This record gives sequence, C-alpha cells and structure tokens, in this order.
Amino acid sequence: MNQRIARLLATMAALVVTLLALGGVSLARADDLPTFRLEMNNGKLNPARIEVPAGKRIKIEVHNTGTNAVEFESLQLRKEKVLAPGAQSFVVISPLQPGEYKFFDDFHQQAQGVIVAK
Repeated sequence: MNQRIARLLATMAALVVTLLALGGVSLARADDLPTFRLEMNNGKLNPARIEVPAGKRIKIEVHNTGTNAVEFESLQLRKEKVLAPGAQSFVVISPLQPGEYKFFDDFHQQAQGVIVAK
C-alpha cells in the first residue's frame, strides 16, 4: 500500500512540475507579444490610429490619463475594458486579418479610433 501511495505522489509531483513548466512558457510568450500603447484622456485618444501586424496576437496597453472614467470598446473585436481615472490595463487581441477595426471610448462617444492590421 505504501508503494502505491509513493507512486501516486511521484506521478502527481511530475504532473505539477509539468503544468508549472507549461504555465511558465505561456507567461513568457505573453511578454513577447507586440505591444502598443493607447492613452485615453477625457474624450481624446492618443493615438487614434494604431497600426499593427496582421496575423499576430497583439497587446494594447490602455492608460487612462484623464480625470474621468473611460471605456475602451470595439464591437468588431468583441473587447471592452473600463478604467478609472489614472488606471492602466491591457487587452490581448487575437491575430487579425488585414483591414481596419474600429474602437471607441464608450463614455466619450466623440473619441473614435481605428486599429489597422497590415
């Protein structure tokens, strides 16, 4: 019985090590994504046009540099992210086909932007 438990524990330990190793690979890959910075400030986007490589996952860092809450939203990309004043976060976007993808600040409708995949 003790040998069975020892084998079971050894198998579980090997599984945990494998899962941790795979998780580490995933985290390293997230850091390797092409990253683009977007500042949102009380109804203004900087830049309002973001050119990205087509066919690659990308990360957009969203920074709210304004004094009001903002919401990065893209219906085409099915992404939305609400940020309090001074907050920052990011969205990861799956590989895009070449083309233009609109985004906007849902709290400031005049703030319209476009992601251009080339």
